[in-house]
Amino acid sequence: MGTQQHYDVVIVGSGLAGMTAALSVADTKQVALISKGQLLSGSSDWAQGGIAAVMDADDSIHNHYLDTMVAGANLGEADAVQFVVENAPNSIAWLKDAGVPFTMEGEALHLTREGGHSHRRIVHAADATGHAIQSTLIKKVLAHPNITVLEHHIAVDLITGKHLAHAGEQLSNADLHRCYGVYVLDTQTEQVHAVAGAQTVLATGGAGKVYLYTTNPDSASGDGIAMAWRAGCRVANMEFMQFHPTCLFHPHAKSFLISEALRGEGGILRLPAKVGEPANSGYRFMYDHDERGELAPRDVVARAIDFEIKRHGLDCVVLDMTHKEPAFLQEHFPMIFARCLELGIDMRVTPIPVVPATHYTCGGVVTDLSGKTDIANLYAIGEVTYTGLHGANRLASNSLLECVVFGQSCARDILQQTDVSIKSAPAWDASRVTNADEEVVISHNWDELRRFMWNYVGIVRTNKRLERAARRIELLKGEIDEFYKHFRVTSDLLELRNLVTCADLIVKCAMYRHESRGLHYSLDYPNTAPKAMPTVLSPKV
Repeated sequence: MGTQQHYDVVIVGSGLAGMTAALSVADTKQVALISKGQLLSGSSDWAQGGIAAVMDADDSIHNHYLDTMVAGANLGEADAVQFVVENAPNSIAWLKDAGVPFTMEGEALHLTREGGHSHRRIVHAADATGHAIQSTLIKKVLAHPNITVLEHHIAVDLITGKHLAHAGEQLSNADLHRCYGVYVLDTQTEQVHAVAGAQTVLATGGAGKVYLYTTNPDSASGDGIAMAWRAGCRVANMEFMQFHPTCLFHPHAKSFLISEALRGEGGILRLPAKVGEPANSGYRFMYDHDERGELAPRDVVARAIDFEIKRHGLDCVVLDMTHKEPAFLQEHFPMIFARCLELGIDMRVTPIPVVPATHYTCGGVVTDLSGKTDIANLYAIGEVTYTGLHGANRLASNSLLECVVFGQSCARDILQQTDVSIKSAPAWDASRVTNADEEVVISHNWDELRRFMWNYVGIVRTNKRLERAARRIELLKGEIDEFYKHFRVTSDLLELRNLVTCADLIVKCAMYRHESRGLHYSLDYPNTAPKAMPTVLSPKV
């Protein structure tokens, strides 16, 4: 039998957004921080490049604003972009005060540059910025007496007024559309608990695992997006799934990202060298696609690589750093250098084989600048959201920044709320389900979903491919829903249920967009529409 627990604030997700919000409210609130795995298991820990912020006198907030808007194909919302870039320097100061060991150059922060940025403004900790930040904040989270960490707990669904009404409680119409916490599965005991809270925050990350090839960890299954959609929240711009141009191509390397910062520091994209010729002699192709070369925004670079791979029948292209000083490579990219060397790739003398892979979900749950969603008492922050910041393509190193800025703005709003009572939520009904005897159905559907999403809803799309994907999604949704109703929930089943919901949202958004813009490129609609408009979907609840 599952338990019922009560907190002031329930935060689902333990990445940078979730931990920032937790630490920002915990001095006066009792907080539950729910982590699907261990605290270091999310996408934030994998982030290599850094955090974008104007920290140099030669740069300006307006420059950062313009770069973000241009990278987002002018689909970014001006107020959201301005809000984030203005708050960026304060976010860096907050992280420095927390003890994050950023790379320094004398007394100043060392700033690097990445694709799409007009100036050096990437604050970093060598090439493992996410890990440095997460490791620092985890110590503060674990030391805080008001934060309870629930590791190995995966969210099942949000608890809304409908659950309470179904259990017999009389509610007003307003209370029906409130969030009262979340049901979570303890994957170690296999019990589902009700975790009630006056305020609930979704910080669950993106949906990269909906695709076969991704730089994301296994936890990126779109849980928060799917749960919020089922609860009645609008979702927007899910067609804009960012493919990182440079994921390491190697049979023994799963999801290993080759940071944008290598191109920012002079990395050259080439076709693989011909047999018998020097390893770094392959043709440099990026200037055939964009005047900015390797420093073009990610959507441009990913499409260029995809084009060259298909055009020449290649498995990959290569990123050449062999013209840089060996000591520079080892000092600035120690993690990438070491991992490549483990796999027999010495980046001092051999270009790195790379391919595009799904990297970031630019759309998500619609929120305001405080993280409020369409459901009362429910917030969403980080990659799970659509705030208007990223538009049609995220600018490099704006993701960790978004986590801190909105983690703090969400916390400020929560601290201003008064007289928010915590209701008892109905216990999870475990009697209706039995153990499944066909677990193979889950693994088969998981594999089928990710393969056809890669093949039909990838970097380049067509109406016919999208229609094929939509038909398969409808069949899978029916199978998965039937499975969910009749069998005991498992983490694999929950993630598959959420992934098929996200796949459905991605395809629906893509079919609505009759143009090519940013990360959505359609052969049927190759031109960009005169007016940039978001794709907003409203659930039927």
